[in-house]
Amino acid sequence: MTSTQVSAVVRCAPPADDAAHVEARREGELVERAKRGDLDAYELLVRQHERFAYRMAYAIVRDAGDAEEATQDAFLKAYRALARFRRGAPFRPWLSKIVINEARSRRRKSVRVSAIAARAIANEPGVNAHDSADAAAIFAEQRNVLTAAIDRLPERSRDVVTCRYLLELSEEETAAALGIRPGTVKSRLSRALAKLEAELSEP
Repeated sequence: MTSTQVSAVVRCAPPADDAAHVEARREGELVERAKRGDLDAYELLVRQHERFAYRMAYAIVRDAGDAEEATQDAFLKAYRALARFRRGAPFRPWLSKIVINEARSRRRKSVRVSAIAARAIANEPGVNAHDSADAAAIFAEQRNVLTAAIDRLPERSRDVVTCRYLLELSEEETAAALGIRPGTVKSRLSRALAKLEAELSEP
């Protein structure tokens, strides 16, 4: 399997574009209200980001219960840390860093880590109705082999692949979430894809 094929199987879709300016402004207003103690405003923020946060946690811990607990703890810690949130900064990368830290902590403690389940990625690319059952089975097998290979990567490589491709974060969002520079994202991603290509090319 070539690096192009690896990327094609890993990618669910190209990384999403930045949110519209009006949405960013609205989110900023919610954050400011939440910082002043408005719980309803924070509840709206939670609703906007809880699905994404759960997907991120699940992709790291590989367990539904651990992912749910990590997500809940992350939102609680985020609320307590809102006073340190920089006004005007995007909320999702800041929240992502907290979610990743919580998920990593649970992953290290958990004895139930297993291969990535198909449901780990809510945006799993589907198979069109006209596709054959054989094609669906082949895709599923390729996906399972690839995600198992990702799971065997070192933690730093696994996390950058998870953020960049499985969770569709941009390079900047990935860098913010992992607390590294965008250039480091590129270099780690390049090495990770090369390692995946080498492993998946073996007979």
